[in-house]
Amino acid sequence: MTSYEYKVVELREGLMGGKMSGNKLEKVLNEHADQGWQLKTITGVEVKGRIGPGGVEGVLVTFERPRG
Repeated sequence: MTSYEYKVVELREGLMGGKMSGNKLEKVLNEHADQGWQLKTITGVEVKGRIGPGGVEGVLVTFERPRG
């Protein structure tokens, strides 16, 4: 039976919000694919900012790969 490991990457465009860049997401996906990770899910979330209350829009990108 194959077992898997998972990695979750938090992405946000900036502290003041704004749309997620397709180019930024593509770069992250390709970098992880080069390391053997496969995209499992992308989930939209509100990510807590470093300055003040509230958060900004972001995504959690979950990858999986077989344990080796």
